[in-house]
Amino acid sequence: MLSKVKNLGPGVLVSAAFIGPGTVTTSTLAGANFGTTLLWALIFATFATIFLQEMSARLGTITGKGLGEALIDTLDSSICKWPMLLLIITALCIGNAAYEGGNIAGAVLGASALVGEEHKTISTLMIAGVSTVVLILGSYKMIERALITLVILMALAFVATFIAIKPDLNALISQALSISMPNDKALLATVALIGTTVVPYNLFLHASAATKRWRGKKQLSEARGDTILSIGLGGLIAILIMSTAASSLFSKGLVVNNAADMAQQLEPLFGVSAKYMMGLGLLAAGLSSAITAPLATGLVMTEVFKFENSQRSLGFKFVALSILWIGTTLTLLGWKPLNLILMAQFANRLLLPIVAGFLLFVANQTKVMGDYRNGWMANALGCLVLVFTLALGIKSIITATGSL
Repeated sequence: MLSKVKNLGPGVLVSAAFIGPGTVTTSTLAGANFGTTLLWALIFATFATIFLQEMSARLGTITGKGLGEALIDTLDSSICKWPMLLLIITALCIGNAAYEGGNIAGAVLGASALVGEEHKTISTLMIAGVSTVVLILGSYKMIERALITLVILMALAFVATFIAIKPDLNALISQALSISMPNDKALLATVALIGTTVVPYNLFLHASAATKRWRGKKQLSEARGDTILSIGLGGLIAILIMSTAASSLFSKGLVVNNAADMAQQLEPLFGVSAKYMMGLGLLAAGLSSAITAPLATGLVMTEVFKFENSQRSLGFKFVALSILWIGTTLTLLGWKPLNLILMAQFANRLLLPIVAGFLLFVANQTKVMGDYRNGWMANALGCLVLVFTLALGIKSIITATGSL
């Protein structure tokens, strides 16, 4: 197991991307408001992410191409090529700009718990500055290792807290196996949980990252193992966050309004220092996601426009830094973190079925994947995830607009 942890790679980029402020916030709110009733949603989201990201990693490993490049090449002689290209660019840029706003705002929320809310502007600029330096100067390998460290530290913190709280395991297992939806608020919470876990841009990011780590069928099993272990670890962190919030907040009838309230779930282990531990956790989660969203957008744009496929290229830097600073600007303009996170989730509801459809289409092309195209089981599971998330997204949007 230790050797597998040491060899973790692109899958951790995906985990670092979805274990951001949105996941920490939505998992905590779901646990605080509904206990472990919605635990099934996180388990479904984790498995759905594994299914889709395995296709993405397989695509990158077998073809040496990212999802954007493979899709454009597949449609090269089709009239659909340019509309599809425009859709990819629009989806990624708008969606990731929204995500980046939530990432930066979430990181600032964590920083505010450490240094006070009066320093929000300075915190925002410092977080954006650190992210800028990493994206400009950091190599892919350095970024990968840094994010692996952050994800493992977050996992250890919440595992320790979970053990300290000593929740009722029988009740957790029972809730995990029971699918329930108490009310419309629970529906919106369910969509939020799925929306912060199954992230559209991660499908592009994983394929691109896989091309830098693995190549050919001999390394496919390693890519799959990395995907299952890394994303499983990310899902476990989210499940532990919800479970600890349910045990420490919901059971006591406590209301969560801010990071200080969220920190109460860590008090069994960290005591009066819980506020600062939650602040550090949100800061780490926000910073890791603030790096991966621009990274994904930059990598995909270099593929689609056939730029030099390097983080040193001017094209990559322009796209990545544009996404980073759009998100920073949204935060500086005073948009509330929760509003930005909700905006990102709304964008996700619209984009996920489209991007997942792209992936399923490419993964079934014999001329692209050869003998490693999707089998019937992969297609069945992929379509199930696609239909389920589409139905939930449509219903939640109708509910949110008051049409029901």
